Amino acid sequence: MCSAMVLLCIFVAVLCQVCALPLKNSTEPNEVKMRMKRKYSDEIENWDEITAMDQILIVNSRLRAPRGVTFRDGDIASSYPRSAITCPGNACLWPKSVDGFVYVPYIMSPLYDDMDRITIETGMQDISAGTCVKFVPRTQQGSFLDIQPRYGCWSFLGQTGGSQTLSLQTPGCMWSGVAAHEFMHALGFVHEQSRSDRDHYVTIVWKNIMPDQTHNFRKQATNNLHSPYDYNSVMHYGRYAFSEDGGPTIIPKPDPYIPIGQRDGPSALDLHKINVNLELANDV
Repeated sequence: MCSAMVLLCIFVAVLCQVCALPLKNSTEPNEVKMRMKRKYSDEIENWDEITAMDQILIVNSRLRAPRGVTFRDGDIASSYPRSAITCPGNACLWPKSVDGFVYVPYIMSPLYDDMDRITIETGMQDISAGTCVKFVPRTQQGSFLDIQPRYGCWSFLGQTGGSQTLSLQTPGCMWSGVAAHEFMHALGFVHEQSRSDRDHYVTIVWKNIMPDQTHNFRKQATNNLHSPYDYNSVMHYGRYAFSEDGGPTIIPKPDPYIPIGQRDGPSALDLHKINVNLELANDV
């Protein structure tokens, strides 16, 4: 009996010591700071509202730039001697033909399957159906788009001369709206929220932007073609682009609930600006 009591006392003493040990709290501040940042795709709560640019940033988050190429604004490529943004004297625009159309020759990688080609051609058609731009298979033209399933979704700005790569990775970039977005870059257009007058229409929430990505929100010296700001442009960043913690990085004003960006293809104002821009540039 005594030995049983002794054993019981020893067991109780050990149990008390174990209970006295501090428990690890999985939500301690130090551990929170150690957690990896959320992926950009984790910040998009409603996938029905994902924009073309949202999808581009998701795909390009794993992108390593090809040798000799840098990227600005998430998907605008630049070779080292050339600015990714400026287009001095409209030198980067494709010329207008005597029949009034702007022909953009292209070749397409044989690595694409039939569905990929249909998606890419739909992006072209969405632009051509409402503008003077016609995408045509290359024959002997010196300047042309070389559409390749490289890593990521990206394009150079405007016509660079000679063969210029336009990357539409498959399957990540295989949305016709994403294709149209990159083709608009190739036509010389930057993102809508990069407009010189954007501060009248949106607020950039700098504190919510990843510190190393703030350069992607710089305004550009754009010719706005006397066109209204287009919240519905396929070239507009999504509300949470480059968000560090899931908070919005772009808030429309005066109504903060106006939807911004979309994935369906060029808006009516996008098509209008293509026509006006090419008409003015080629008549100078």
